[in-house]
Amino acid sequence: MISFDQLQAHRGLPNATSIQYRCQANVDLYDSPTLQTLATQAAAGRYLRVMAIPDDRAIEPPALSVRLCEDDYPGWLALADLALLTVAEIPYTAVVLSASDITHRLPDAIAFARTAMAQPNQYLWGGTVGPNYDCSGLIQTAFASVGIWLPRDAYQQEAFTQAIAPTAVWMPGDLVFFGSPTKATHVGLYLGDGCYIHSSGKDQGRNGIGIDRLSAEGDTVSQAYYAQLRGVGRIIRTYQPQFSS
Repeated sequence: MISFDQLQAHRGLPNATSIQYRCQANVDLYDSPTLQTLATQAAAGRYLRVMAIPDDRAIEPPALSVRLCEDDYPGWLALADLALLTVAEIPYTAVVLSASDITHRLPDAIAFARTAMAQPNQYLWGGTVGPNYDCSGLIQTAFASVGIWLPRDAYQQEAFTQAIAPTAVWMPGDLVFFGSPTKATHVGLYLGDGCYIHSSGKDQGRNGIGIDRLSAEGDTVSQAYYAQLRGVGRIIRTYQPQFSS
């Protein structure tokens, strides 16, 4: 496990911010050093880098700037959670999958989402560790469970996928995007027959994972999301980390 003194010792090493650490337990990451709002979560086994190591050993900050390795996602780690990390003996290396490999894994990603829905759950902003997820957290985790890494947020996932024309045949495993005309703010996983599974919130949604229809004839929740439909994207590749120190 890592202590603050050990982290400080790493500061003097060449490319200190390239050192990868591995989570030995689930870890929460926040959107600022105040640690007030969850940004995302890192499940046990994930890799991260510490992006800035404080100069003064005598002053321990409340949080550290970090970046997850699998999806390049930034966040703030509570200093106390350093104890949940170890130096990675073997660094994370992204696997390249063909479109065919991905297609064969889609049924298991869908099965993961359905199993998650069967557990008692509620919507959690920033949630990627079950049982509670946000929309893009459920999608990312379902695909990560079968070795397919996607970007973290809905708008990033939309940009990452191959856009499918509204007149084309949509396939189970495609991603369905919702939001404003300028940005995707919600995502679901298409199941076929005009249905998709997603984790939706309290104000507009089911406060957890549910299945809705892409139709103006559905119930109130389905109608609300259908009115915000932006389009559908197909996953044809895995995310390759772009960040370099």
